[in-house]
Amino acid sequence: MTRQQHLTELLGLPVVDFADVSAKGDLPAADSVAWRVGVDPYDDEGGEDFEERWRRFLGTVDPAGVRAVVIGQWGEPYDNDSGEVVSLLVGARDRLTGLRAVFLADLEMEEAEISWIEQSDVTPVLEAYPALEEFGVRGGSGLRFPAVRHEALRRLWFETGGLPGEVVRGVGACTLPALEYLEMWLGVSDYGGDAGVADLAPLLEGGRFPRLRHLGLQDSEIQDEIAAAVASAPVVAQLRSLSLSMGVLTDAGAEALLTGQPLTHLAELDLHHHYLSEPMMRRLREALEPAGVRVDLSECEEPESDGDDGTVWRYVAVSE
Repeated sequence: MTRQQHLTELLGLPVVDFADVSAKGDLPAADSVAWRVGVDPYDDEGGEDFEERWRRFLGTVDPAGVRAVVIGQWGEPYDNDSGEVVSLLVGARDRLTGLRAVFLADLEMEEAEISWIEQSDVTPVLEAYPALEEFGVRGGSGLRFPAVRHEALRRLWFETGGLPGEVVRGVGACTLPALEYLEMWLGVSDYGGDAGVADLAPLLEGGRFPRLRHLGLQDSEIQDEIAAAVASAPVVAQLRSLSLSMGVLTDAGAEALLTGQPLTHLAELDLHHHYLSEPMMRRLREALEPAGVRVDLSECEEPESDGDDGTVWRYVAVSE
């Protein structure tokens, strides 16, 4: 199952495709949209490769006015990692002086399954743009994120079917004093999602990211273990919203949340795509909704059973 869709906005700006609008000759103001730059490597008519399109983009719009960039397809996704794209972004730092948001690898399923997207060390983008406020990445294969310090970053998110534990540990070692929103699709071990609860420990400590108000630890095959850790995590007290959605959360994980620290200060608890029973869903609503907490319990999934040996299968929302 996949939820890969092209972004429609970034930094609160609508996403437009540079190739489409430049072909029509009706360019919007550079600072009024988020610019999507990508190529179709299967274009039978030939045309620009990514570097050529990127350089045409910088020569066509006012680069100093660009506030948000969405990177689309840059080549065959399983043969070419994002290293060249990262280098091109870094190389444009003196021209993209107003850049505040980047999303890397805005590929739909028809372009590449999320597990096919080959990433690289993406932290040079943060180092090159100290004023960057939002940074998102799709695809976990080959992804690296060593610890960095960044004073301005407010939103950081990873959409993967398998987020390497090394990346989780790297984020946990970062110094991000402005960070308000952190979202991680942890995925499954079959696709590189090998992070355990111990890797999440620095993220769950209170005060690690003092301005953090939203935490998403999602799409995990160990969602019950994560819920149990979150139930006593100091960071929860500073949050306004918490997402443990998209994974294989069962009644055991929900019970840990109910018997752990109070969650009534939250504005929202997102548990959509789960494996909870009707009685447990009712208990969650009765415990939290009277206090004003929005509880998302949509997408209640049914486990699959192997009739031969009685094995029960539960699936995360995004893997391959």
